[in-house]
Amino acid sequence: MTSEPPGTHPGPYQQLTERARAMWGSGDFARAGAEQVVVGELLARAIDVHPGERVLDVAAGSGNAALAAARRGARVVASDFVPAVLDRAVQRARVDGLDLETREADAQALPFGDGAFDVVLSTFGVMFAPNQSQAASELMRVCRPGGRIGLANWTPEGFIGKLFKVIGQYVPPAPGLKSPALWGTRAHLNALFGPDGQVNAKNTDFIFRYKSPEHWLTFFRGHYGPVLKAFEAIDPEAREGLQADIDQLLRELNIARDGTLVIPGEYLEVVITKKS
Repeated sequence: MTSEPPGTHPGPYQQLTERARAMWGSGDFARAGAEQVVVGELLARAIDVHPGERVLDVAAGSGNAALAAARRGARVVASDFVPAVLDRAVQRARVDGLDLETREADAQALPFGDGAFDVVLSTFGVMFAPNQSQAASELMRVCRPGGRIGLANWTPEGFIGKLFKVIGQYVPPAPGLKSPALWGTRAHLNALFGPDGQVNAKNTDFIFRYKSPEHWLTFFRGHYGPVLKAFEAIDPEAREGLQADIDQLLRELNIARDGTLVIPGEYLEVVITKKS
């Protein structure tokens, strides 16, 4: 076991981590995450979760990947640094009749022993940790030799990557903070995990489907922390500009022609095998 309590870690990233905790705790991320159940199912299939395996879902949110692993008979722990979203994971597990353990934990300081898990998962979660190298190191540490790490990460060129670039023009990231979208590039993953693991990744899409561009924006402003907090952080005039720029992005990427919104959101589905 690590000596640090969950949710803490040394160094200059502590304040950034607390800001991230507040951001992801705002709105209703569980509601937003419910749209992406298929991503966890596909990742569990890609990483070939077996019955009885010990599985950790890091930055699990409301448990999409954790529940997918539990459906396959694994012994699953869902961890996140926002307790409220873990409560939603527990509720979902109960409804589905699945066994699920939860643990409040920061992805950068996981309170688990070395090699404690056969499989470690994270869908659109650990990529947002402020200290990227530390988070990657923790994933590798708690995965046993020969075990697997499965990730779903938005790419810089995809819809969410482009959305964050738009937001960054109005709410610049903290100095020295690396873009989360780097986790959606093979070069960055090889730099983080390549020395101790074999990295395999494929590009795929999650399809966003909403009644209209306006519906998407209303939903994300109300439920998705990064968008909600971005609008809160700027003055009314800037909000109008941000809304207009997001609306333009939505309309540029929309492939629907019936007034609804259908946008492919590119992400990397990643399977890393830790060296024995």
